[in-house]
Amino acid sequence: MRTPHRSVPPVEHRADFARFTVDTVLKRDVFSTVERGTWIDRNGTAHPAVRRRWNEVSPWFALLAARLAQFEINALEQVTSTGVTTPLLAVGRRFLVRGWIDGVPLQIARPTGDEHFFHSARAALRILHRAGYAHNDLAKQQNWLRGADGEAWLMDFQLALPISRRWKLGRVLAYEDLRHLLKHKRTYCPAALTPRERQMLATKSIITRTWMATGKRVYRFVTRRLMSYSDTEGRGPRVTQVAPRIAAALSGHPSVSDVHMADFQTLGGKVGLYAFVETTTKVSDEALRQHLAHALPDRPHLDHLQQVSRLPRALDETVRDDLLLLVARNQIEMLDALAGDEATRLLVADIARGRLNLTDRITRPAA
Repeated sequence: MRTPHRSVPPVEHRADFARFTVDTVLKRDVFSTVERGTWIDRNGTAHPAVRRRWNEVSPWFALLAARLAQFEINALEQVTSTGVTTPLLAVGRRFLVRGWIDGVPLQIARPTGDEHFFHSARAALRILHRAGYAHNDLAKQQNWLRGADGEAWLMDFQLALPISRRWKLGRVLAYEDLRHLLKHKRTYCPAALTPRERQMLATKSIITRTWMATGKRVYRFVTRRLMSYSDTEGRGPRVTQVAPRIAAALSGHPSVSDVHMADFQTLGGKVGLYAFVETTTKVSDEALRQHLAHALPDRPHLDHLQQVSRLPRALDETVRDDLLLLVARNQIEMLDALAGDEATRLLVADIARGRLNLTDRITRPAA
């Protein structure tokens, strides 16, 4: 486990919104927008950082968005120096800024057989709970980050609550945090589960049993039916419904051997679609787009189409979605660490050089 942040600067309150420069939109949903970029503190020092802002949410969700953000601020102010998450740097009117760490969410990192990651994750939970907080949202893989250092980092404290281990409720919330971690361990590292951990996985707390029987159904009805909100990192129906149609249509071109679709957040506030197209013979992008328009008369929008000589694949020949998703989202720092073998590293490096989502070059002024 990495050491605590011993030199974390004091949190800057009433900070200036304009001192953050956006490079890439990481996530957008009805409650907030999360952006990667650079924060300039009041001393003029630049910090790689992440900003969560809730200044443009719908009036219908403004109060709830502000409340969730305050939960996160309260939690980060208490645990920011523990080393389990990136430090809180600044808080302003309807935004907060926290530090950046090179890493990728669990569903992209997919740490299969990586026992060290899960030892680190369990240690992080112990530290968090000793600091007097439960996370309460660790069933989501995107709230676990695998850093370039191989350690586990906790993200997104919007549902975090203060706890006391002397009280039954505090112990139950801490138990559920751990049980959710073990569910991920069962997915990626099942052989390392101990008999005690298997027993915990089979034993839900009464709070969880009650929630699943009652509250979860209400939550799904309100969020999915009334709010039209799906808790999938803001990806929405374009990814689940439109992307497969585009992939199938492009695959029908005689020069195309395979297609892999990825998504990214656009600066304009939408979910963009990115097609990686493996071709066997030379063909122009315009010809592929014309084929797509003919195959799909309703002409669904495709933001980027990048031809590649080969798609990166795992040993079982499945396409490496983790690597292509990072390219599509212009988060290429972790590609080398995740690639595995040298051949894959070189292939993905070539794909990354030809990437078409260049939001950092658009938003960042030239030096």
